[in-house]
Amino acid sequence: MEIIVPVLLLILGFVMLIKGADWFVDGAAGIAARFGIPQLVIGLTIVAMGTSAPEAAVSINAALNDNAGITIGNVLGSNIMNILVILGATAIITAVPVQKSTVKIEIPFMLFVTAVMMWLGYTGNMIVLWEGIVLWVLFVIYFAYLFVMAKKGQAEEEGAEPKPLWLQIVMLVGGMVLIVLGSDFTVDNASIIAKVFGMDDRLIGLTIVAFGTSLPELVTSVTAATKGKADIAIGNIVGSNIFNILFVVGTTALITPVAFKMNFMIDSVIAILAGVLLWIGVFKDMKLKRPIGIVMLMGYVAYFIYLLFLG
Repeated sequence: MEIIVPVLLLILGFVMLIKGADWFVDGAAGIAARFGIPQLVIGLTIVAMGTSAPEAAVSINAALNDNAGITIGNVLGSNIMNILVILGATAIITAVPVQKSTVKIEIPFMLFVTAVMMWLGYTGNMIVLWEGIVLWVLFVIYFAYLFVMAKKGQAEEEGAEPKPLWLQIVMLVGGMVLIVLGSDFTVDNASIIAKVFGMDDRLIGLTIVAFGTSLPELVTSVTAATKGKADIAIGNIVGSNIFNILFVVGTTALITPVAFKMNFMIDSVIAILAGVLLWIGVFKDMKLKRPIGIVMLMGYVAYFIYLLFLG
């Protein structure tokens, strides 16, 4: 019985994170547009960072509350889940096209920054301030690349009828409050559940917390696939993974040192192998097809079994 309340509060935390990120993005984007900030800039800043808000809030909260295993576990767990589960499931529903730039630049960059984080964690079992600065420098470089790419190829889209300013402000503030409270609920109750089952912070971060913070990507990608709009899925997932490492871990390390347990080396290798599998899967036909999707899901099942019994 003692586990029921923490589980319910954990679920409530996930709902608050997801809804909060939704409201924050809508409110901030609406206010920015109202003041004449171009849609391109809004998309690259507010919307992109908003989708990483659940991971960022949970990771920073966990690090500040000495649950540092959740910080790196959440990021690595989310990144592994994003590729093996979300893209795997999407590919089973429909073949997922991929842009040339994603294959030539973004996937290799994702693999590179994962390896950088692994190396930074390995060198001192901790990601500290100067290493957070390194991650943020890479983040700025990636951001500049995104801006140039978007400038080249994307026309501005017509927005929907704007909401009233008061409602946009309420959504912005309400979204921020929900994200902060949701991260509190998630970290506190995930830690309680971990202790009840004898799980460590790393395992709970890699599984339960990673799943909860990856829910927005899962729902978006599968919904897009069922509506025949899966072409955005791979670019969004790869971008989200890059943001999770550079923005989430980098920002957390600027605030407080982030512990990197040696077991995370294995999880980092799994994250790199998942990225390599994606890269190989799309390299020839520029599409992620059902057979690779099945391999991805089977790969995640094998990884999950490893976590439960050996990790």
